[in-house]
Amino acid sequence: MQHRRPRLSKKAKTLLSASVALAAAAGVTVAQAGESSKKCAAFDTITLGKYYVNNNLWGQDKGTGTQCVWDNSASGSTVSWGTDYTWATNSKGKDSDVKSYASTVLGWHWGWKVDKASTGLPIRVGDRKKVTAKWSFALSSNPGTTNVSYDLWLHAKGTADWQDQPTDEVMIWLDRQGGAGPLGTKYGSVSLGGAMWDIYQGDIGWKVYSFVRRTNTTSTTLDLDDFTQALVRRKLLSNDKYVSGIEAGTEVFKGSGRLDTKSYSVDIG
Repeated sequence: MQHRRPRLSKKAKTLLSASVALAAAAGVTVAQAGESSKKCAAFDTITLGKYYVNNNLWGQDKGTGTQCVWDNSASGSTVSWGTDYTWATNSKGKDSDVKSYASTVLGWHWGWKVDKASTGLPIRVGDRKKVTAKWSFALSSNPGTTNVSYDLWLHAKGTADWQDQPTDEVMIWLDRQGGAGPLGTKYGSVSLGGAMWDIYQGDIGWKVYSFVRRTNTTSTTLDLDDFTQALVRRKLLSNDKYVSGIEAGTEVFKGSGRLDTKSYSVDIG
């Protein structure tokens, strides 16, 4: 049977075109760890060991505003970084449109990928490798409409390159403000990592699953494998998929604020 590749969503087209531009300008935009100056251009990056911080303004065409990222420190697999932003919705967008997702990236991300030797990715879901994610952060008061979340990208193969659209995306919301809500409709709920989460299911050319914590938190230690397995048990995700990339940052819909990551690490295996 022939399988037709799904049509790229607006998000995919935006991320892919931005990644191509970013790769072409890599020698200019990539900063070294320890640089204290802010990076404020769209898709500017800062290298932090096995991660990089991405000033990911993928929805900027729907808004008017500015955003910057900066690094604080990197020691082993633990890093510290921050971002500040001001966004308003323009005539092309809606308040429910995401304007940016400044984030720390590990592994694959729309034009960028780092070898498994340094990141531990990709990993097959069915191999049940422990993925210990620790994150301590501070969010400014009145940060607008936003969430603080992980974002996992999954593919049908363990050799995904820049042109390979994901099959699944798994978001894990730790904090949400200003009425921010996930894509899709509520599917159910689950208890993981000592907290209750509501599960949402949507589709933007690939499946998007969002775990939304019922109570906000600013400090967590999670095994991300627990979340992919929660989907496997519900027959929403298959064990033969591969986790190719892991991000962590803030999605901004509108408003002004600041996210300071005090410490962040992802250790696999």
